[in-house]
Amino acid sequence: MNILGISAFYHDSAAALVRDGVILAAAQEERFTRIKHDPSFPSHAVRFCLEAAGIDAEHLDFVVFYEKPLLHFERLLETYIAYAPLGFPQFLQSIPLWLKKKLHISRLLDEALGGKYTGRYVYTEHHESHAASAFFPSPFDEAAILTIDGVGEWATASFGIGRANKIELEQVIHFPHSLGLLYSAFTYYTGFRVNSGEYKLMGLAPYGEPKYQDLILKELLDLKEDGSFRLNMRYFPYGHRNVMVNRRFERLFGAPARKPEGPITQHTMDVAASVQAVTEEIMLRMVRHVQARTGQKNLVLAGGVALNCVGNGRILREGPFENVWIQPAAGDAGGALGAALFVWYQLLGHQRVAEAGDMQHGSLLGPAFDDDAIVEFLKSAGATYHSFASEAELLDCVAELIAGENVVGWFQGRMEFGPRALGNRSIIGDARSEKMQSVMNLKIKFRESFRPFAPCVLAEACHDFFGFEPGQESPYMLLVAPVRDDKRLNGDGRDAQGLERLKLKRSVIPAVTHVDYSARVQTVDPQRHERLHKLMSRFRDRTGCPVIINTSFNIRGEPIVCTPEHAYRCFLATDMDVLVLGNQLLYKHEQPKVARRDVESYKSQFKLD
Repeated sequence: MNILGISAFYHDSAAALVRDGVILAAAQEERFTRIKHDPSFPSHAVRFCLEAAGIDAEHLDFVVFYEKPLLHFERLLETYIAYAPLGFPQFLQSIPLWLKKKLHISRLLDEALGGKYTGRYVYTEHHESHAASAFFPSPFDEAAILTIDGVGEWATASFGIGRANKIELEQVIHFPHSLGLLYSAFTYYTGFRVNSGEYKLMGLAPYGEPKYQDLILKELLDLKEDGSFRLNMRYFPYGHRNVMVNRRFERLFGAPARKPEGPITQHTMDVAASVQAVTEEIMLRMVRHVQARTGQKNLVLAGGVALNCVGNGRILREGPFENVWIQPAAGDAGGALGAALFVWYQLLGHQRVAEAGDMQHGSLLGPAFDDDAIVEFLKSAGATYHSFASEAELLDCVAELIAGENVVGWFQGRMEFGPRALGNRSIIGDARSEKMQSVMNLKIKFRESFRPFAPCVLAEACHDFFGFEPGQESPYMLLVAPVRDDKRLNGDGRDAQGLERLKLKRSVIPAVTHVDYSARVQTVDPQRHERLHKLMSRFRDRTGCPVIINTSFNIRGEPIVCTPEHAYRCFLATDMDVLVLGNQLLYKHEQPKVARRDVESYKSQFKLD
């Protein structure tokens, strides 16, 4: 039985296909259209999923949309009425779009499927989709479920229990009171783009001090011991305007909102640290309450706030649960997968048997390109490349290049589903290098210098470098942990403030150690990432270090690359030294000058966020 799940129109549209309970394919629309966070109907992603499954639309048994449009529309109308007449301009902007398109999802689905699908359309609730995406692929027979995001139809957070093939949600927080929207409001205030700049806010927080934490808790929200809260809506106009904060909010924090691309001041850093601290406190209170109510030892998480890996790390270390599993595509994209799984297990009642590890297949669910396709493209592009018949020789060569402080574009196998590059569409480098963070940020990614990079570590060596218990894993880069004390360095400049702290060499792996001695860890095991594990093993044998840098294969403002062509263009337009496409290796200095794109021309294709 083939079930197609779809999420669309709000953030990171996506499609996922499940056959008899097995996840066959999933991808975000942005990877095909090259429009970051593309909210449009995921026609390309749907096409890919059908091709990956080897079927046409007529072979689909169910098509599922990840939320209930009428319920969402009801929330919008009631909100506009509640704020009338203040919300009238926003009403005039959004209602025509709803009346023309968003209330006619079935018609759009018919068009996308070429009229070939004759079955029924199913609509799950937004947080049901999140909950299903968190529990059904997880390695647990039973688990508590917690979902936290901006807003679905009405719900902004929910919790419940998953058992076998059923999930049941028992308590929710309703709009406009939302942890996701609170964090987005501060993202907006600190000058970053809402729905894509939240990572920047989280990365900036360790440079500041949480000076405004008490002010936030006193003035902006009424937080209860169980993690529930109510926002003081006098400071948040998002219910009736297209802005997240107002003048009253700015006066409270003593400065106007930072302009995008404006200077980052100590005040900006302190505000970031403060809202991050409040967010972590709310998340911890929530999980303690959920454990007390459910009595479960396992927890699964989804929703956009579940991408806050600093908060996740604290939940793992300080929370009451023995085990935590987080959906790799925790945001709206993952709702497509959750919707499909919800139909298979919850509505159709099929048996579910939890698997060791998980059933997400490393989240490597997107398109793949074999060597024949790669070579055909390279020849058409006039590229100069070296083909390796022996995998061992290729990996030895790349390990040597990384050890020589070369920046390597690494393109292998199936593309990742979710916001993180997990080793198949990655840019990798030597974590021991003191210069690598600044080189990658400014010359490869074209992004802010303060942004940290994540380490990939061989799973068997994780406990030796990071604050994980032996056997604990983080395969999806969704947990932050401290670098172990014996790997830290006590150099000059430890008392430096703000961005000056970047100059401090903090550990034996300085390129992936954040200013607070933390790291967003990805553990690499041979089951999920066989070739990357082999490469890192060779690098360890050569250098004694089981850790490398892993960042997504893209520049700022661009989605992660999908095809060999995307990878080659990004390679040419940056200061990347080497590109590895399957078994083909390319050196930058050997590429024909006529093929090299001007960096500014390439960057101008994307709206830098």
